[in-house]
Order: sequence, then structure tokens, then C-alpha cells
Amino acid sequence: MKLLREHVKIELRLSDEFMAAGDHASAFHYLERAHVLGQSMTFEHTRIHWRMLKLGRRMKNWAEVCGQLLRILGASTKTPFGIYPTGNTGGSNVPFYESMPIPDDLQKILAKARIS
Repeated sequence: MKLLREHVKIELRLSDEFMAAGDHASAFHYLERAHVLGQSMTFEHTRIHWRMLKLGRRMKNWAEVCGQLLRILGASTKTPFGIYPTGNTGGSNVPFYESMPIPDDLQKILAKARIS
């Protein structure tokens, strides 16, 4: 889990950098990548959805805000039981129950984390 947390931090840092530059689309992209990596850890999963909610609010995307409220509830109550769709990017533009393909670079990180 330590390896995954480190990579989640990297993705969150990149999101913060793009947010500071006013590039909300890129900031959200890195939150999605953090979500794919962190969704197996309850704290990280919930925290990433909270950050997606805050970004949605900043963008005045009320559909995203509402979608994230539901996802925060799900992340905090389902993740401890291992219930989450693998590869899901976490935005309200995708169904919260749908598994999705994982980008190759993130697959390598996840595989390495399982081994270590």
C-alpha cells in the first residue's frame, strides 16, 4: 500500500499544479488517475472523491458536485468491503459501478504494488 500511496501523492500533486495554473480539465485528469490507483484504500478513495467534488464546485459543474456526493458515500462505505469497480475513473461522467480499462502505466504500478 505504501507504493500506491506514493503514486497517488504524485498524481494529486500534478492535479494541484494544473489547478493552480487554472487548467481544470488537466487537474481533473490527474484526479482520475489518482482514483484508479487509490480506490482500493478507503481513505484515499474517499479523499479523491472529495477533491473531485471541490474541483466540480470550482468549475461550477453542479452535476459533478452531486455525483461526487453519491460517490463519497459509496467510497466511504463500500471500499472497506472491497466493493469498487476496478479501473473506474471516478468522475460523474461514468457510471459509478462500471469497471474500466486501466492505462498501461497505472497497470504496472498496481501490479508492482501487489507484488511488494
